[in-house]
Amino acid sequence: MTHPLINPADPPDRQRQKLLQIVDVLMRRVEQETDDGGRAYQQFQRAVLLEDEVRERTRELERALDLLNATNARLAEATAEAEAARQNLASAIETVQEGFALFDAEDRLVMCNSRFGMHMSDLRDHLVPGLTFARFVELASRSAFLELPPGESAESWAVGRMRRHADRHVMFNVQTVGDRWLQVSEHRTQDGGTVILQTDVTDIIRLERQERGKLLDDQARMIRATLEHISQGVGIFDAQARLVGWNGRLGALLAVPAGRFRIGVSFDTLSEALGAQFSLNDGMTLERIAAWVHGSRPRSALTFELRGGAEIVLAVLAEEMPDGGFVMSFSDITAERRALRDIAEANETLERRVVGRTAELAEALGRAEQANAARARFVAAASHDLLQPLSAAKLFLASLTDVGLSPEAQATLAKAENALLSVEGILDALLDISKLESGRASVDVGPVPVGQILARLADEFAPLAAAKGLRLTVRPSNATVTSDPTYLRRILQNLIGNAIRYTERGRVLVGARPSGGGLRIEVADTGPGIPEAEQANVFREFHRLNARASASEGMGLGLAIVERAATLLGHPLTLRSAPGRGTRFTLTLPRAVADYPVGSPLPDIPDDGALNPDGRIVCLVENDPDMRRALCHLLEKWRLEVIDLETGEEALSLLDEIGILPDRFLIDHDLGDGIDGLALLSQLRDRYGPVSARLLTAVRSQALEAVCAAAGVTILRKPVDAAALAAFVLGAD
Repeated sequence: MTHPLINPADPPDRQRQKLLQIVDVLMRRVEQETDDGGRAYQQFQRAVLLEDEVRERTRELERALDLLNATNARLAEATAEAEAARQNLASAIETVQEGFALFDAEDRLVMCNSRFGMHMSDLRDHLVPGLTFARFVELASRSAFLELPPGESAESWAVGRMRRHADRHVMFNVQTVGDRWLQVSEHRTQDGGTVILQTDVTDIIRLERQERGKLLDDQARMIRATLEHISQGVGIFDAQARLVGWNGRLGALLAVPAGRFRIGVSFDTLSEALGAQFSLNDGMTLERIAAWVHGSRPRSALTFELRGGAEIVLAVLAEEMPDGGFVMSFSDITAERRALRDIAEANETLERRVVGRTAELAEALGRAEQANAARARFVAAASHDLLQPLSAAKLFLASLTDVGLSPEAQATLAKAENALLSVEGILDALLDISKLESGRASVDVGPVPVGQILARLADEFAPLAAAKGLRLTVRPSNATVTSDPTYLRRILQNLIGNAIRYTERGRVLVGARPSGGGLRIEVADTGPGIPEAEQANVFREFHRLNARASASEGMGLGLAIVERAATLLGHPLTLRSAPGRGTRFTLTLPRAVADYPVGSPLPDIPDDGALNPDGRIVCLVENDPDMRRALCHLLEKWRLEVIDLETGEEALSLLDEIGILPDRFLIDHDLGDGIDGLALLSQLRDRYGPVSARLLTAVRSQALEAVCAAAGVTILRKPVDAAALAAFVLGAD
């Protein structure tokens, strides 16, 4: 076994010295002898390489020593800092006014200050690091300074204390000798340890006692004053049936000598005095009352009456108190009994008067029913009379669409048409809302072009939004849904109006988007939002979330009407909102196919009269002169030949006379005193066979719709829509 010339364990200086010696020897040998194979030179080369390697190893060892020295220095600094931090922590908890203790995750004491356990001086010697929490509780439970609650042993107290220790946060009071109190607050740390704080709350508890005593004294005075001011006589008895309190009214009612009323007198003594002056009502005896007073608890309330002489009647109510005592109240009901007698005597007189009055009421009821029927007829007539001129105005405006008006006049005309449409919707809503509230609402469900309704609402609300500095965006839509146009417009009108009313800055967005097989119409705003607790209340009548809204801006009925109308139509309505993030209402409707294209304009009227090459004739039967003139004006503008008549009788007579059957019939349903529109259509069919006709009416009635459906008659509602009218009179058979 060969030994290395250089021992790696030697210090760098020793290794360097050996290398220098080796080099010196080799050099001498090279100088003294010649080696033919060059071995001496090779050894020299190896010595040089070995010296370089030793030099590199020396540098590495020096760097390692420097790193080790730096690490040792930092470790010493960290140890000093940790010790300083521990000293600071110990000093800090020592300055805390409360007792402080820290237990680790294994429930062993880590450290505590001198105030911890100061009210139990017999624990001080045991409070050393490593003490278990269970041992600490055991020592505390057996401390001579601990005042255990009545009926509790040291063992049960320790069990309860350990049960509380299982909670993450605990706070309770502990009483020690000398009427001193500690508030113990225990909290779990993130690493599973426990921090305990002990606060002396003796002064606070004593002050609370004083305040409670004062409060009880004040309450006693208030109760006493209250008893003296009530009209009933009140007697308070303890669990042994001894008198402990009463008011002056009791003595006045019972006429018992003042000497009988004193603290501690038994109820039996007072009962004897009562039996001498009063009689009891039927079925009640003094023995039964005594049995209730001295009977087992709990006792149900006891009521009876005392009668003194021929006039005085006292109602007595006895009720048990939580402490086993009872209270008796005595009320003077003499006046009530006297009134009952007077009422009984008056009953006979009243019965005779009721017979006569019943006859009068029957007559009045008949008059009221007649008045109610008249009111119903008036409402129906008023609705018809209001919609007639409105329909005429719409038709007159429709006839002006192609008379060469300037763009500004055309725009104004369009705004006027939209305004009339809004008035129409409002009138319809006013007539239907009462039915909606009473549950008698009728709906006219059919294809509804969403784009038309949204465009009208955009024109209606654009000025209001601009006045508030809001950006109102109503996205167009070519969708058609199945709904009632009146109620759908009313729903969207209320939602958009509410959004503008309660939004102070930002924008209001209205748009429709497909959703499965239906259509979702959303009204979103950047307003203050609705708290979650208020989101159900906003649909209640007369409930306004923003109290700053004035009565002129609404009475809080809008969303109530929206919810009921949506429920009536079966359109789901949802609300999403958060304070400060705006509100979004979503109404989901079923899709439908439109009867005519959404937003389709009226047919263009050529100047050469080619619109009516076959000389189509329209027979118009309308008893309202303004409506008749408006319809004639529009039909003649479309190059149609019009026969306008006022009554059904005139129509039948004229058709028999001229012997020509018109191509289209427009017949008002309410034609005055003569035959109505349905009867006229029936006679026309009997004479001439099937005719192309529309029944004009402003009446929204399920009964009328059912009759028309059974007779195969199509209704064209007033106010008459010009596009629908054109589709009928100008369309193919």
